[in-house]
Amino acid sequence: MSNHKVTVAKLWQALSEGDWETLKACLHPEIHYRDMPSDDPGAHGPENVVKRLSIAWDHLEKQEQTTHHMAAEGDVVFLDHTEKWTFNTGETCEHTFATMHEMKDGLVYRWHDYWDMNKFVSQFPGWFLEEMAKKSAADFSD
Repeated sequence: MSNHKVTVAKLWQALSEGDWETLKACLHPEIHYRDMPSDDPGAHGPENVVKRLSIAWDHLEKQEQTTHHMAAEGDVVFLDHTEKWTFNTGETCEHTFATMHEMKDGLVYRWHDYWDMNKFVSQFPGWFLEEMAKKSAADFSD
């Protein structure tokens, strides 16, 4: 496996485990993370990426990853994967994502998730949607 693929696999394992320090170690200082179907501008910098992810992760008991395909060419790693979320209150949801990672200096410099917002969000419990509605880009920006 290429070094880039190893770094991306390590990032996703850390995310599943809620291991924010390991996740940040995989991120370039100038990282930009964004959920492409959402209107928010995404997060810049490792600390803000963790803040952005924590908005949802703070409400999860666990997040499981199933990798279907991972391909690397040059400084780009593509990941086709399914995430299963189990909320602290027991509800679950599951969805497939396509994720593009652009690498710089051996670290993830750009992380963009592509997914069907309506299909995934329609599985979220109402209380979780209410919690998400309380957040804005100001919560994960400098």
